[in-house]
Amino acid sequence: MKYNFDTLSNRENTSCVKYDLRQTIFGKRDVIPLWVADMDFETPDFIRDAIMKRAAHPVYGYTFRDVDYYQPIIEWMLSHHDWKIQKDDIIFCPGVVPALNLAVLAFTQPGDKIIIQPPVYHPFFSAVRDHDRELVFNQLIRKEDKYTINFELLEEQAKNAVMLILCNPHNPVGRCWDQSELEMIAKICLKHHVLVLSDEIHADLVMPEHKHRVFATLSPEAAEIAITAHAPSKTFNLAGLATSSVIISDPDRRSVFSRFIERLHLNMGNLFGNVASTAAYSQGEPWRLQLIGYLHNNIDLTAAFIKDNIPGLEMIMPEATYMIWLDFRKFMVDDETLKHKLIHEAGLGLNPGTTFGPGGEGFMRMNIACPRSTLEIALSRLQTIFR
Repeated sequence: MKYNFDTLSNRENTSCVKYDLRQTIFGKRDVIPLWVADMDFETPDFIRDAIMKRAAHPVYGYTFRDVDYYQPIIEWMLSHHDWKIQKDDIIFCPGVVPALNLAVLAFTQPGDKIIIQPPVYHPFFSAVRDHDRELVFNQLIRKEDKYTINFELLEEQAKNAVMLILCNPHNPVGRCWDQSELEMIAKICLKHHVLVLSDEIHADLVMPEHKHRVFATLSPEAAEIAITAHAPSKTFNLAGLATSSVIISDPDRRSVFSRFIERLHLNMGNLFGNVASTAAYSQGEPWRLQLIGYLHNNIDLTAAFIKDNIPGLEMIMPEATYMIWLDFRKFMVDDETLKHKLIHEAGLGLNPGTTFGPGGEGFMRMNIACPRSTLEIALSRLQTIFR
């Protein structure tokens, strides 16, 4: 079946964060929203069909996850990521961001040092600070058209840290960390007894010329220190169903985290999230492949348009995710001016780079997971302001 990603869906008046909060977020309702990380593509029909089939039953009572829920996850991890896991390795969690916070609470103590690698997904900051842990910045290094890790600094920081929150693939800079980079992280963290909390929510949105590597698959030793968060939400546009998995190989740590979830009564989950997850992982590969192709073309279109029409604007080519990291620094405007120009002159709602911490100054994050006609309008508006 061929899927149509050019369809324009009206998302207004659906309690949609991306569209219905434009006035609140940008101070202006009439902007093209290219910010929050969900897609403007329709959730695939086989997932909607599965939800509607279950919704047709007139009782939505207490539910549980049986083998039919876990088996598609197990098979997906093996076929897509060469990761052999068991049912007991998987712990349900109502979203990856809750998983990050819960893992911080379960495995660290107030005052502990936790390393993150900015510019990075902003909930990483609050997952540490909100629980009275200490943030340590292992800021990424920009080398020409890609970002790398400052391993020398990481070695020093790991001596006094208890956890590294890894963004793999990285949001917003779009890196799909390669095996040698992940092996160096593992080497440092194993040497200094640092846990690796790996956010791999974008693992299935890797561009064709790259390959995602699950941190926990590097070695049995890496698996022992790994806490992996994964979800179908980004890949299949299911963020509103609050469904994710935390996968932990070490039985003692898995027991600690599982008990933590149970004590907070978060383990039951969402009936329709369960249904959607099962449909996504069991039927979703053809749709995912076509999605990747469409996103890849959107990325190429954006890169070519900027190169040809907006001298001075630099785009970091993403190896994964549907987020574009744009460097406006050559225009010599401060962050507030840049934000104002984009919103009030171009009519575009992007994420300010400063949201992602040190290294984000002068940057903006743009979501290109939208129909091509929407993207073309947005790029044209960028051109009129910054050419």
